[in-house]
Amino acid sequence: MTERLYLTGFMTCGKSTIGPILANTLGWNFYDLDDVIEELEGMTVVEIFKAKGEKYFRELETATLDKLSAEHNTIIALGGGTMANEKNVEIMKQSGKIIYLKVSPEMIYKRIKNKIDRPLFRDLVLEEKPKEDFIERILEILDEREKYYRLADMVVESEDKPLGITVDTIARELKRRGL
Repeated sequence: MTERLYLTGFMTCGKSTIGPILANTLGWNFYDLDDVIEELEGMTVVEIFKAKGEKYFRELETATLDKLSAEHNTIIALGGGTMANEKNVEIMKQSGKIIYLKVSPEMIYKRIKNKIDRPLFRDLVLEEKPKEDFIERILEILDEREKYYRLADMVVESEDKPLGITVDTIARELKRRGL
């Protein structure tokens, strides 16, 4: 029986929203990796990137993931780029199952176009860039990360289904697979 589930996918795919509901459904604990890091550092992810750099953030992310991977009956919502690190993938594969919440670039754009708390899109939002610039950047990042997302044990389309349906779909599939 799997004791850890890792939710991955592009930013705004629903990891932090679906995760706590799924955890509640299963009677498990829930952690949002970015929230845990923010609490440890006393800064937001944007502030960490700005003050200490992405390299520092990624090292802290791996250390925090490693620590959380020892927890039992736990769902961990990963940051959008957590999977793009082989050490992180190794930790997850050895300790649990990975669920990829997949959404289209169009839906990502709709969800991200006004958010300034996403370091990789902050400048586009603040400079009020056109939709095409966002889509181009989304596709660029997706292209880099898709090979990692494909390592997931389960892929769930979380595009336009109600949250409850997505959570039920995941819970049923986990039960069906004996996870």
